[in-house]
Order: sequence, then C-alpha cells, then structure tokens
Amino acid sequence: MEIRRDLYLQKLIDRKNNGMIKVVTGVRRAGKSYLLFTLFRKYLLESGVDESHIVTVNLDDINYIEYRKPLELYRYIKSRIVDGGMYFVMLDEVQLAEDFETVLNSLLHIENVDVYVTGSNAKFLSKDIITEFRGRGDQVHLYPLSFGEFYAVSGGDKTQAFTQYITYGGLPQVAKMSSHEQKKTYLENLFEETYIKDIVYRHNIRKDGELKELLNILSSSIGSMTNPKKLADTFKSVKQSNISGITIERYLDFLIDSFLISRAMRFDIKGKKYIETPQKYYFTDLGLRNARINFRQSEITHLMENAIYNELIVRGFSVDVGVIGAVEKNGNNTVKKQLEVDFVCNKYDQRIYIQSAFTLSNAEKLAQEQTSLGKINDSFKKIIVTFDPVVTHYNDSGFCIMNIFDFLLDPLSV
Repeated sequence: MEIRRDLYLQKLIDRKNNGMIKVVTGVRRAGKSYLLFTLFRKYLLESGVDESHIVTVNLDDINYIEYRKPLELYRYIKSRIVDGGMYFVMLDEVQLAEDFETVLNSLLHIENVDVYVTGSNAKFLSKDIITEFRGRGDQVHLYPLSFGEFYAVSGGDKTQAFTQYITYGGLPQVAKMSSHEQKKTYLENLFEETYIKDIVYRHNIRKDGELKELLNILSSSIGSMTNPKKLADTFKSVKQSNISGITIERYLDFLIDSFLISRAMRFDIKGKKYIETPQKYYFTDLGLRNARINFRQSEITHLMENAIYNELIVRGFSVDVGVIGAVEKNGNNTVKKQLEVDFVCNKYDQRIYIQSAFTLSNAEKLAQEQTSLGKINDSFKKIIVTFDPVVTHYNDSGFCIMNIFDFLLDPLSV
C-alpha cells in the first residue's frame, strides 16, 4: 500500500540540484526513508533519471557495513560516478558512518552530485542537526500523516476515520495496522524504548523518572496553559518531588528539540507583543500522546484542537495563542478581562485567527466563541472550526464557520 506524501515529495523536488545537502528530519517512524528511497526515487526514475545515476546506501544494512568507514564510503560513491551526468546520492541512517559530516561536505565539492540523507539517532532527531553541515544543509522536516494523508489511506466514513486518527495518530505503520492491541503495543513500545531512550542518551539524563512523569502530565493536559513553575508545583503537591522549574524548563526544551511536542507562545493581539508565560504544549502525534496515558483520556475538544494545531504547522504557519484585552460591564462596575483566541496563524504577509469549537449547538455557544474574535480590530480572516455538520459559510458577524473536514481535507481552506 503506497502512502502518498506529496507535500514533502514536492519539497525534495523543489530542492533538487540546489548545491546543498538535503537533510530529511522528523520523529522516528514518520516515514523519512520511505519518502526518500521509495517516493523520491520513483519520481527520479519517472523523470528520466537513469537508475545507474541513483546511488543509494543503506548504512543499517549489513551489505553496506563496510561503508561506515568514511574513506570507504566516499570511495564507493566516487566509484559510482563514471560520467558527467547528474548523480543523486541517497544515504539512509547516515549517522552510522564515522565522521559523516566530512564525507557529506566533501561530496559537495563534486559538481555533478546531489546529496540527500536521513538519520534517526538522537542527533538527527533534533532541531540542531542542520548546524552540522556548516551552512550547507537544507532541512525537509517530515511530520506524521496529516488527516488528509491518513484519510487517503483509510477512506470510508469521515467521522470514523477522524476518531481513529485522533486516537491512534498518524505514524504510517500504525495506519496500516488493524487491531487496537497492535496499535497500542506498537505506540507504547515506540515511546518507551525509542523516543525516551533517545532523549535520555542525547542529553545524558541520569534518572528518567521525572522526564517520564513530565510527559504524563503534558499528555493529560494538552492545550492547557502552563509554565515550568506551575509544573514544578504539580510535581511537589502530587508526586512529592522537589524538581525545580529550571530543570523542567530544560526537559521541555529537550522534548521540543526532539520533535515530540510543540510550544505555542501567547501573543497579545492589541499590544502586538509576546507574553513570556504561560504557554500551551501540543503533541506532534496524538497516538503517541494517547499511548503515554494508556488511552485513558479521550476528550475530543482537546484532541480536535491539537489536530487543528498540527495541520496549521504542516501547512507552514507560525502558530501562537492569541490574547486580547476586553472591558465588560458587571452591574455598575467594569471588569477587565483577557480573552483567548485559540490560534493566531502567520505565514508571510498572511494572518488568520482560528477558534476550535467542537460544537456550536446553540446561540449562546456561538456567541461565546465569537466574543474574542469580535474584539479584534483588523481585517484578517477569522474562522471558527467546528465538528458540527455545517456547510462552510460566513455568518452575519463576518466570521467564517467551517466544518472540521472542510478544514482538514482542503489544503487551501485557510
């Protein structure tokens, strides 16, 4: 079964022959090798590239083990270049090669070589991998399947597919599994035996218990405002642990750095400035989040909000949590309030405001969701995304009411 990853395939195509090392990053099992060695290779062949001009080296394959030595790897690639045509060099698990940075930078000196690599050790599962290439690396970050990609595989009833998606997430291997037990076991083992161990190894964490507990707390409170001090207080009151806010902040940075979670900053819309704390945290893959807490909490409002956030990130938006001040009457008194806008989304000169509302079941609920948007005094598009089976439309207040499937399945919906 072929899973299409057209967005990322196009990114590789756009970077062809740009004189840089294309580094495909992303969490483990997101499909990095499949993107490069199956989809991109197929594209090259269909574009007329001769198979002999595609040099692939799978460094975790025993057949290529000798090429883990830098000189052997370089000599092998050089031996495959026998004419002046363009050669496409693809290296999988490149971190297994000793001194791979020197090998890759050396390949850049060969004019008719275009280099693509993937890796999955702790360093490659980190945002700072690009610094290894001294300004010559071009990162293509691969996310788990979007709902659109997932639905293209699953088909069937959209509501059922969405329930599966927000329960088990978008890792390609999981999408191919049929039973709950299979998916649950796979996700739990992947989290415990791979992701956590990668972080512990990379950052030399001596005791991983507090890191695991932090993951449990974040998993139980996706989309909630928090900060390191508040989390430290939770540890102290619930777990009788004296872990400091500074340590928690470091651990949060480790989790973000490894692509497991994302941080959404608060943005004062009227004041046009960021508010340092608190922030919101979202999981890159909801299946991993649910596995972390044994699939106990399935509050669809928060899961839907996380899915919308992930979709916006995949589409290239910078996403913040909006805050807007308001003054409301309370009898004879006036009360100052800070209202929240779920997402302030920016891309180039485009800005969109989005509220996630599972249901707009009555006029009171609609008014509640519209209140903060109505306080924003600019002309940018304002959208309320709902699970209700509505036809996407603009209401009398000028807000776009959009069904969740119109949003998730149409890349041009925002």
